[in-house]
Order: sequence, then structure tokens, then C-alpha cells
Amino acid sequence: MPIVETETHGAVQVIRMNRPERLNALGNELRAALAVAWNEFAGRDDLEVAIFTGTGRAFCAGEDMKESLGRGAPGLDPSVRGDPFSRGALDKPVICAINGYAMGGGFQLVEKCDLRVAVRGAIFEMSEAKRWLLGGYQHGHVAAIPHAVATEMAFAFRFDAERLYELGFLNRVVDPDDLLPASLAMANHLLTLPPASRENTLAMMRAMRPAVSPELERLAERLKDHGARSDLMESRAAFAEKRQPHFKGWDDPADRLRRPTLESIRAEAGEVR
Repeated sequence: MPIVETETHGAVQVIRMNRPERLNALGNELRAALAVAWNEFAGRDDLEVAIFTGTGRAFCAGEDMKESLGRGAPGLDPSVRGDPFSRGALDKPVICAINGYAMGGGFQLVEKCDLRVAVRGAIFEMSEAKRWLLGGYQHGHVAAIPHAVATEMAFAFRFDAERLYELGFLNRVVDPDDLLPASLAMANHLLTLPPASRENTLAMMRAMRPAVSPELERLAERLKDHGARSDLMESRAAFAEKRQPHFKGWDDPADRLRRPTLESIRAEAGEVR
């Protein structure tokens, strides 16, 4: 069975991650196959809307921790080429059909989609606080979620589909048997619109999404390196070995008090008044 399956319904293409034994974790093979599928969808004039989903009890569990441990480094393997969906360069609407767990990088795939349908009880977690030196600060902001809830999200608390629907992050919550029919119904509605209206409205809605300011992004880049880098692999090893992690925190305990701030970022940029 292919690791990514595709099927067409008229002008709609379903792109389905098919690695259920690993909860559709984002290993190199899956990422490469997704790149092929998204580039094909982008390049075909007869396909107008995509439905992105998964096989099994997870939409996507995020980073393949075992693969990262084998490579000796976290994050993306630079050998895997990107695709227009991941780069935000796809000018066709994407509907996410979330069939189960959406964790870490899987959550990020969900938030890149324009419309979102989830099965009841699906579990979501933005896992960056568990795996890196900075939590997922931007996700709740981009989703226009209230600050206290965005903070909860940044600290890697879990959410179920029902709560995210109440918060406006999801468009529909449905029974499992209705996931693909509900997603296809949304896709077919989009196809009833004038093509220029569909493309122009999509461009406008994407342009209106909140964004983190460049100044705060600079602060985030500094904070991502503020701490013991060895903790990155320790978090992954503990996950793979099903044990409690043993974190170091800071290589030099005094570094704890040297945390970058907005003021230090402004001073670096010569913006101090």
C-alpha cells in the first residue's frame, strides 16, 4: 500500500496519509510522498479543491521521534524537498478532514488548511513545549484564540475536537462515518462558486489571518536557543523509551537569568529610545 493515497472526486482530490502503524508520523518517506502529492495537485488544472486526511486512529502524530533519534538531530531532514502546501504557496483551497489525533507537526498541518472538519473526540496538541526550548507561541495567536487559551495551547495542553469547535478553530465536528461526506459537501459547495470568486476570496481570507510581528519573531529566535540543547534529544529519547525525561535546563545555571527580552532585541536592532 502506498504511504500516501490519492483519489479524485471530480475536481476534488483526496490526499490521505497512510502510515497507520506509526500514527502517520512525519518520517522522511511520508514527507517525500506528500511533496509529490501536493505538487501534483498544484500542477493539475482539473483539480480545484483538496481534502487532506489520514488513515487509522490518527490524522498525524507529528515528528517521527524514532527517526529523529536515529539521525541524531530533531526536526526536518534537509534532504526532503518542500511542497507548495507546506510553504503556504498553494493557491487552491484545502479542507482538513481530521480522523483522529493531530499532535505537534500534525497540528501544524491542520492549521495550514483553510477549512477543518474533525471527528468527535479527536485529540489535538501543539507539542513544541515538550520537544523544543520554546512552546508553540504563535498558534493560538494565528487562530485568533483568546490569550489565556492560546497560552494553554502554547504549553502543550491537550484539546478535544468539541472544545476547538466551540473556540472557532474547527468548522464542523461529525461522526466518523460522516467525515469524508461532510468534507466533500464543503468541497462541492466551493465548486459552485465562480472560479475567480473562489480564488480571490481565498487569497483575501489568507491575507487577513493574524501574524506574529517581526519583532516578536526575532525574540522567538533568541528564545529557541536559550537553554541546554541536549534537552531536545532527551525529550525524544524519553518519549521513545516510554520513561520520564531527565532535563538539564541550562548548561550554565546563570543563563537562566540571561533570558532574551524585547528590550534586548530592540537594543540589538538599535531601536532603544
